[in-house]
Amino acid sequence: MGRSYGSITNAMMSFIAEQSMFFVATAPREGGRVNVSPKGYDSFRVLGANQVCYVDLTGSGAETIAHLRDNGRITFMFCAFEGKPNVVRLYGSGRHVQPGHPEFDSLLERIPHHSGVRAIVVADIDRTSTSCGYSVPFMDYIEDRPRLEESLAAKDDDELDRYRAEKNTVSIDGLPALD
Repeated sequence: MGRSYGSITNAMMSFIAEQSMFFVATAPREGGRVNVSPKGYDSFRVLGANQVCYVDLTGSGAETIAHLRDNGRITFMFCAFEGKPNVVRLYGSGRHVQPGHPEFDSLLERIPHHSGVRAIVVADIDRTSTSCGYSVPFMDYIEDRPRLEESLAAKDDDELDRYRAEKNTVSIDGLPALD
């Protein structure tokens, strides 16, 4: 049976720490497309009972950042693909912190090194929930796919800056994303 809470419980924190992937969902204030992104690697951290963060790696789009700039709404979902069925959702408001921001380095220290970090998404959580997850299939985690990490590590700072300028400055709906 599903339950709702006003913060991240200790049981949720333990469950989240065990997951090898999570999903991030955002949407623009009006119209536009809802975005759901799967995230992997060891990139997510619970900072406290009502705050989380994850490293946002350079990719082909920047929908999450654009939507956060537009309205701040964000939802995270964690699913148990192994063991006891469980789904945990975290709801809140988020923002992105780019390199050079006063908070960036202290947040980045909490997460293992990843190549191509373009921002850290920080979210203040005001509602959490659990649900059964009975229909979520069993799947075996084998390992993280190395391709993104390899491709980002192969680029120098100038190449990453050019790529971000081309692919990450606006969303697919034309909303501003990275500066």
